[in-house]
Amino acid sequence: MFSHLARRRILPNLPLSSLTTSSVKQFFSTMTIADYPIILTERPAVCSLVPPGQCQFNATFQPVPLLDRTPCGLGGTSYLLRFGLPDDNKPMDLTTCACLLANVKLMDNEKKELVDVIRPYTPISANNQVGCFDLLIKDYGENGWLSKYMCEDLPIGGMVNFKHIDPNVKIPAPFTHKKIGMITGGTGITPMMQALHAILGKGSESMKSATDEISLLYGSRNKNDILGGEMLEKWAKEHEGKFNYVDVLSHEPADSDYSGERGFIDKEKIAKYLPPASLGDDVIIFVCGPPIMYKLMCGPRTETEVTGMLGELGYTSKQVFKF
Repeated sequence: MFSHLARRRILPNLPLSSLTTSSVKQFFSTMTIADYPIILTERPAVCSLVPPGQCQFNATFQPVPLLDRTPCGLGGTSYLLRFGLPDDNKPMDLTTCACLLANVKLMDNEKKELVDVIRPYTPISANNQVGCFDLLIKDYGENGWLSKYMCEDLPIGGMVNFKHIDPNVKIPAPFTHKKIGMITGGTGITPMMQALHAILGKGSESMKSATDEISLLYGSRNKNDILGGEMLEKWAKEHEGKFNYVDVLSHEPADSDYSGERGFIDKEKIAKYLPPASLGDDVIIFVCGPPIMYKLMCGPRTETEVTGMLGELGYTSKQVFKF
């Protein structure tokens, strides 16, 4: 029964440099059960906000160990990875919404040497977790150098370097907009999960967003590619009337039992599900996904002008935030 629960004080109070795979596994056998579910369907939304500048990770890479790795989803290629923190007596204190940069040295088979690989990742855990944080990662195989390493090759107790810099802070919560629309694809879902924590989770009055309605359009190839769908479905049921979650599958087999939206996210689906531009300052649309999604939906991330489908539907630069 305890296999579905995550642990709190997972590692003994030892220098990170002294930790090995065997010592971590040995400690796993004697650790106490804690309060942080690692199974997605057991995770509640939690509003625990901190202002920028308090994150345990700073501008210098710091090594922390992998504490646990749990498969999730239908396709067998998605994993929730739990990592330790530099100070395991404190929460990470990462601003919502913000990401981390991960770094490991991996062998470049062409150069025949170790090279630094750096990628951004957005934690899906909240700041109520003491001593650990969670990443939801898709294993892209040979097409995802670092994701493949962390999902397949990194041993429990193995170290990954993380850092956090000011540009990693995107748009801070609490949010002032009454209506929020979300358009996302692939691993672009993780910043939306972070924002949903802030909007749907219980918190103090000072942490509450003004948002009374969130609509999420999540584009994937098929059901197996949906990242974290079981948690999103749970939150949508728990917050019916406030959070509307819509999958849009482009390559789901015609004879499957899937009954939701098919094809691609287009102007018709945006108009059907997302708050309209006519609401003015009360609405904002979050966009996060691969480069082609930005191009089609709103224009490149590097440009403030809103083009693409959202531009054609009348949304302005004040109404669209490009993650």
